[in-house]
Amino acid sequence: MPKIDFKSDVLPHLIAVVIFLLIAVVFYHPIFFQNKSIYQNDVLQGFGGGQEASVFRKETGQEALWVNSMFSGMPAYMISVYWSGDFLEYLQKAMTFGMSSTPGVTFLSLMSFYILMLVYGVRPYLAIAGALAFGFSTFQIVSIEAGHIWKIRAMAYMPLVLAGFKLLYDKGKTYLGLAVTALALALEIKANHPQITYYLMLVLVCYGVSTLVNAVRNKTLPAFARNTGLLLIAVLLAVGANMGRLWSTFEYGKFSTRGASELTQTESAGTSGLDRDYVFHWSHGKLESFTLLVPGFSGGATREKLDMDSKFARSLLASGASPQQVPQIVQEAYTYWGDQPGVAGPIYSGAIVIAMFVLGIFFVERKHKIWLIAATVLSLLLAWGKNLEWFNYFMYDYFPYYNKFRAVSMALAMAMFTIPILATLGVEKVLSLSLDKQLTKKLYIALGISLGSCLLIWLYGSMAGFRGAVDAGFSEFPPWFLSSLKDQRQHMLQSDAIRSFFFILVAGAIILFTLRKQLAMNIAVPLIALLIFLDLFMVGRRYLNAENYQRRATDNFFQLTAADQVILQNKDLHYRVLNLGNPWNEARTSYHHSSLGGYHGAKMQRYQELISYCLDGQKNEVINRLRQNQLDFQGLNAINMLNTHYFVFGSEQNSVVRNQSAYGNAWLVSTVKAVNSADEEIEATCQLQDQSTAVVDVTKFKLSKNDFSTSGSIRLTEYKPNYLKYEADLTEQSLAGFSEIYYPRGWVARIDGVETDHIRLNYVLRGLEIPAGKHVVEFSFSPVSYRVGNKLMMGSSLTLIVLITGSLILAIKKRARENG
Repeated sequence: MPKIDFKSDVLPHLIAVVIFLLIAVVFYHPIFFQNKSIYQNDVLQGFGGGQEASVFRKETGQEALWVNSMFSGMPAYMISVYWSGDFLEYLQKAMTFGMSSTPGVTFLSLMSFYILMLVYGVRPYLAIAGALAFGFSTFQIVSIEAGHIWKIRAMAYMPLVLAGFKLLYDKGKTYLGLAVTALALALEIKANHPQITYYLMLVLVCYGVSTLVNAVRNKTLPAFARNTGLLLIAVLLAVGANMGRLWSTFEYGKFSTRGASELTQTESAGTSGLDRDYVFHWSHGKLESFTLLVPGFSGGATREKLDMDSKFARSLLASGASPQQVPQIVQEAYTYWGDQPGVAGPIYSGAIVIAMFVLGIFFVERKHKIWLIAATVLSLLLAWGKNLEWFNYFMYDYFPYYNKFRAVSMALAMAMFTIPILATLGVEKVLSLSLDKQLTKKLYIALGISLGSCLLIWLYGSMAGFRGAVDAGFSEFPPWFLSSLKDQRQHMLQSDAIRSFFFILVAGAIILFTLRKQLAMNIAVPLIALLIFLDLFMVGRRYLNAENYQRRATDNFFQLTAADQVILQNKDLHYRVLNLGNPWNEARTSYHHSSLGGYHGAKMQRYQELISYCLDGQKNEVINRLRQNQLDFQGLNAINMLNTHYFVFGSEQNSVVRNQSAYGNAWLVSTVKAVNSADEEIEATCQLQDQSTAVVDVTKFKLSKNDFSTSGSIRLTEYKPNYLKYEADLTEQSLAGFSEIYYPRGWVARIDGVETDHIRLNYVLRGLEIPAGKHVVEFSFSPVSYRVGNKLMMGSSLTLIVLITGSLILAIKKRARENG
């Protein structure tokens, strides 16, 4: 058995775990002690969109895989799906000690970064400081406040992935490196946030290029090639452990807004990916990047709640504003003045962390710092988006898959990862050196750069215009209001500049006193960790505090309204509801009803086009008719073909209007309007007036004729999200239209139990030719990507578990041999 020194080998790590647990409990104490939860918009919207699938799972023990409750129907792969072959789910729960997702993901971030720093050889207590810098940057805090849990979970595993790479390439821990890399990559992919994983890939490319260059210089290419081969094995295992998820997502991606549009009238016609303006809508300003050092450089959140002691309130009162109005005005002060349409808070890395990053530039070995600096610079360049057109438009046009992602400001996730790495390595290196003139000079220069930057930013605050993108709507505001707002923004910049200055000054003094032997190392390092945490904690509390917590937040958000109760009195098997408020960006309606709208970043491409070309305009027409007290909704084909039984425009009982013009779940078509392209198809669909005519692209789907009999009937007799059963009684061969979304990967049509081909009609719906007579028509959803992918996940997960167990046993045996 290996000799274990509890004090040096176990106690520091045990202390780290306890500290991280305590911090998670303290920071999120209302969750643990007050039975509250954070009001997280994206999480709540996710609950709404996935409610139908969740209920189906509870009632049947099966996966629906399809939800009709959002956007009239779409695959549930990225909404609510349980993969029985995903054994990593149990491991993830164990890693967070069973904590709920919010504190659990913060704990994961802290532990993951701590492990990375240990792999880099950083002393444990300094590794704790680095972990706090990573886990409590405002990038993470404001994302958690918004409910972007999947994004932060993907970020949480980034350090663990790099730790695996480091073990594999630099530490010679072949089997352990293989196991950690495979496990970390598997967990990273499981987090299901491709954009963050993509940014991680860019970071790893920087690391890989640096490692390759070092291998060439040191003439160790054979070892590099061997390790790369092992890396490929790790990647295959990680992909295999997520095969069903990846397969389904890739399959759906071609039909989502990330895929290529068949329309030729759009800017991105014939190309896959998102529209360029959409991708770069949220582009970080170049000067806004100074928020990494000074949180208030660009103000704060788009709208912040201020009090009567704020500069804004005092300036308003001094300008003659009504004392009765001021308390209301400062409740939602537009403090942000950056380049983006709006933000939930600044991207603040920490004043001390940035200062330590500069130390790292001066002191850390070249083989480590070059790639970390390169990745950090790349992060900033990508985040600037349309503010650096020549670079980012090139990336959009030519770099693989880059045009699949929106909100390029999210690229700062890379910097939020690399900055604390180099910062922690910088402090570790400085504290390991002996003080001499050269070290003192470099230390003063490094600290002087950070301190001087704070002073220059403070001085800039006396000259800045303090006008931003959000001010475009302020043209009608009186001058005294704009002047008071400028005073508040200036105050936030300058006060935070001085704040950052003093944090850096104190941390720098601690390092200097330590090097001079005037402060013990075992006191200095915890002090630095405490300062880093206090700095980030206080800024984080501006955006995630007691006001963000609610009791029964989910229940309150989805509480049945009088309007909901009116609609639910309808006991028909299946119908849809259109919320006239903001239907394409809310999923509350989806919690209780099948909705035409929803909330998702990757809705089906054709449905988004139907919204843009037909549904949005027809929704506005519904509003106009209601204003004129007209309750006849004939002619609104796009709405009616989706079986929209109700329009709702509020929460009261009288906010619900019944639509008698809905086509129903299925109907018989008399005439087919043949078209030859997607452009013709959507134009003809938008112009349809009733259900007697259907539009079919005859270049994609073949029909036996163009005119059909409508003598007969077809009705829905059984409904499940993944199964629909109809009974047809027809005197002649007929063409039936169905109010369900056409999706070619997994939906199977059967007539009397015999599988038959179905077609797409009216741009997004299903159609089916049915022979004369009485027949049972069934549609069932059972995609191969789930059935086969789930089994592959199970096999790969088991292999991965065996690999991890075996590598740990080998590592223990190796250490035993080394210790005699």
